[in-house]
Amino acid sequence: MKNRKVAITGGAGFIGANLAKELAANNSVIIIDNLSVGKKENLIDLLGENVKFVEGSIGDLSLLKSLFKNVDFIFHQAAISSVPKSIEDPLATNETNVTGTLNVLLAARDSGVKKVIYASSAAVYGDAPVLLVREDMIPNPQSPYAITKLIGEYYCQAFQAVYGLSTVSLRYFNVYGPKQDPNSDYAPVIPRFIKSVSEGKPPTIFGDGEQTRDFVFVSDVVRANILAAESDATGVFNIGQGRRVTISELARLMSHIMNKEVGIIHQGARVGDIRHSLADISKARLFGYEPRYDLERGLRETISDLL
Repeated sequence: MKNRKVAITGGAGFIGANLAKELAANNSVIIIDNLSVGKKENLIDLLGENVKFVEGSIGDLSLLKSLFKNVDFIFHQAAISSVPKSIEDPLATNETNVTGTLNVLLAARDSGVKKVIYASSAAVYGDAPVLLVREDMIPNPQSPYAITKLIGEYYCQAFQAVYGLSTVSLRYFNVYGPKQDPNSDYAPVIPRFIKSVSEGKPPTIFGDGEQTRDFVFVSDVVRANILAAESDATGVFNIGQGRRVTISELARLMSHIMNKEVGIIHQGARVGDIRHSLADISKARLFGYEPRYDLERGLRETISDLL
């Protein structure tokens, strides 16, 4: 993508900052983040004449309208993205993920934005009746977080149907990579494992470890966003690697890469967690998406960045 004006909500967060880094070289970028989760240090060396950071909330509709003037594409990454946090505080999760998304869409519509690329989640599938999940399956959200992400998708579809605003919803599977915070109470499994193993401590697995996940490297997710923006694609698309691994296998692979044998601790399964997750990515291939990172390569880059 070149010579475009883009806005990234949640642009100081994990995925948003990686997306901003990729877009900054050849585009004008506006980053909006309230820094509740994102960190301004994620944007070091990015801010300058063509990259502007605004500390603000997607709850502020008037701010969004002022920032989206003359913007071509909006990459809407801002969200409360933790299942456990959504269970603890469903009201705040709804306010950010549903009302915030509605604000983004309203401001995009009123500003003449070409397309909104919305970060959805594989959590909308819940525990699907088949292993390989496709976009035409009936959603079965099992946490407040998953429900809010699905509502966001429906709002995107409605704004396209009613107002003619082009939208794409990308259902991320388990994204990992540089800039992911290992110190958060709600840190995803890979940065938590890296932190534990680096400290010589056994990583904690919730459940028996035989649950499976489709881990996708953040660079592949960034490329999917850009491809979706530049293409004529609209609707809902899975973004994963298209392969699965058990959490126990993940822990063993990480210990092997880091050359530390520290064992594993098991605790009870967490409420809201699904058992298996595997993306059918054939639909996303229609707009050119193809993952380039296998798990070992992605883990090596992530470990190198975090340590």
